[in-house]
Amino acid sequence: MPKPEIHPTWYPDAKVICNGEVVMTVGSTQPEISVDVWSGNHPFYTGTQKIIDTEGRVDRFLRKYGMLDPTSEVDSAESNAEN
Repeated sequence: MPKPEIHPTWYPDAKVICNGEVVMTVGSTQPEISVDVWSGNHPFYTGTQKIIDTEGRVDRFLRKYGMLDPTSEVDSAESNAEN
């Protein structure tokens, strides 16, 4: 048993609020938790994430670590653009 008067109050059904809506309930020492981003609206979890690669960094990384076929169309397109 916890010692009396040394632990914070535990709220087993604390509300997590995002954009004014309750998105879930969790156990916490605060009755309400306000968040800007959660898994329901984060681009990675919703599948709307886009990789913006204006300088070929992703392709360079993939080639460097052998994750991209050296004879792929991306490589030939880059070499044609340089000539």
